[in-house]
Amino acid sequence: MKSLLVEKAWKGEAQQRVRSKQKAEHELDIAMVKKIGSRLGGSLEAYSRVLWDAAVPLTPMGSDPQAVIDQWLHAVAYGFECFGGTDPALRHSILNALAKAGLRATQPLLRNLLLEVAAIPSPAAHKFSFIDLFAGIGGMRLGFQAEGGRCVFSSEWDSAAQQTYRKNHGELPFGDITRMHPSSIPEHDVLLAGFPCQPFSHAGKKLGIEDTRGTLFYDIAQILKSKRPKFALLENVRGLISHQGGDTLRVILQTLTDIGYECNIPRECIILGSSRVIQDAAKRMVLRSNDFGVPQKRQRIYILLWQEGLIGKFDYPRPMQAPTRVGSILDPNPDPRLRLSDRLWAGHQRRKRDNELAGKGFGFGLVTPDSDCANTLSARYYKDGSEILVLDEVGLNPRKLSPREAARLQGFPDRFEVHSSAVQAYKQFGNSVSVPVIEALARQVAANLASIKRRGEPGRRSAGSKRGLAKLGSRTARLS
Repeated sequence: MKSLLVEKAWKGEAQQRVRSKQKAEHELDIAMVKKIGSRLGGSLEAYSRVLWDAAVPLTPMGSDPQAVIDQWLHAVAYGFECFGGTDPALRHSILNALAKAGLRATQPLLRNLLLEVAAIPSPAAHKFSFIDLFAGIGGMRLGFQAEGGRCVFSSEWDSAAQQTYRKNHGELPFGDITRMHPSSIPEHDVLLAGFPCQPFSHAGKKLGIEDTRGTLFYDIAQILKSKRPKFALLENVRGLISHQGGDTLRVILQTLTDIGYECNIPRECIILGSSRVIQDAAKRMVLRSNDFGVPQKRQRIYILLWQEGLIGKFDYPRPMQAPTRVGSILDPNPDPRLRLSDRLWAGHQRRKRDNELAGKGFGFGLVTPDSDCANTLSARYYKDGSEILVLDEVGLNPRKLSPREAARLQGFPDRFEVHSSAVQAYKQFGNSVSVPVIEALARQVAANLASIKRRGEPGRRSAGSKRGLAKLGSRTARLS
């Protein structure tokens, strides 16, 4: 009996020593952060210098080695796959390189470093993972992070948007997605992509995925085919529905069906239906920003996909039924330089009269703080702001929105760091998504992922694709 008590006491002391050691290491990490400096940029430079030579050979054409390094540091800090492949030797080589340089790479230390570099840092815990393609400034990322998602890879070709993304999310996105090999991209549960609308030169030739070659959608399809995430969300302008008479949308959906993905439009409709039938069904995938608390008339199509057989149907979020008001996003003391000059205001009014006489209709969009919503914010807003002019002072000319107000009009939080160039800021927010809409979609995706996890179904990585190929016959069989 005595020996059992001694052994129990010894084990208790050993556990206490382990806990004390872990606490001491954590305190050492925090002290090291403070010693390196309160500004993260300076401390991360040391890590970047050490990893630069290792990152260069693995950097795809059109990307910066810093993107690889940033992804590696996040991967080590939060425990997900490093860009470059699944081989554990890659992670070991990263840790060894840092250790040889005298840089600690424990998760507490790296997380503290990364928390300081980002205006909106990644959450410590997560429920699922996603990748952010055609990321812009990270609007889709914000929506999915809010519902427990962890971004494990991002890609954006515009250099100004990349810098805004890094300031806010702590990582430089990879560049040209067409130069990226899908096998290098980390595993993920959800693929996000706000891709450009492009015509397909081979459309109608029944080449399957090859119908889309030469477009950016082709690269999305290749990643889906290779990585097999459970879900994907593709965002585009509402005009995608009618682009090329509906043929563009039809080819997109047929390609996704060929590689084993489903959406709320039935398979039979996609394969056998006319473009008109598909267009009518796709209109139910269109969501309006002003239905989700954003005072903006912005309509976008959100194609939500899942692996074949994973779920039966996706329930798109319902409108909030809450009133919106333009005044909710306006600054109380706007910069006087935003006010239109007499000459510019007279020009706007003249063009509107001329357009109305010519039957063109549009000249400018005028709102007051009490208006329920504004017109769609576009990437050209920096030119003259004609689509959204605010009449907020009696006796004065209307004014443009400020970059911060443009951010709010898209649902971005005030802690989001706006690009220092007003021209770039307007372009970036005009090209972005309305964050509350994405958050509502992410909430539904997260609920589906949680349900799948409770059922114990990790997601069929290839069965859906094989069934789809078998059903589609010889036309699709060329893909296998």
